[in-house]
Amino acid sequence: MATEFHIDGFVARAARALSQVSIALVANRAGMDADRLKHYERGLGSVTQEEAQALVKAFSYYGVVFIPEDDDGGVGVRRKFGQTKVEMIENWEGEGGPVGEDDI
Repeated sequence: MATEFHIDGFVARAARALSQVSIALVANRAGMDADRLKHYERGLGSVTQEEAQALVKAFSYYGVVFIPEDDDGGVGVRRKFGQTKVEMIENWEGEGGPVGEDDI
């Protein structure tokens, strides 16, 4: 996402729930401390604009799309891929079976 997007702690929490990724993974990807992200998601702390944009990039990496506020409603999140695409990706990831000795 090239443009800046305002993300508050509650939107971050929704994005993480939607992506089904742990606080530790998102925080690591965004270059943040996991405890700080946890507090931010609960509305108990703040982040800098740079950290907020790093979170947007991290969530985008994990398949979250941010919907900007407009006349019809506030900010939101949704999956980058529809359910059919998610199922196809999960099937692709499961192909090939276990790694054999001759694969190394």
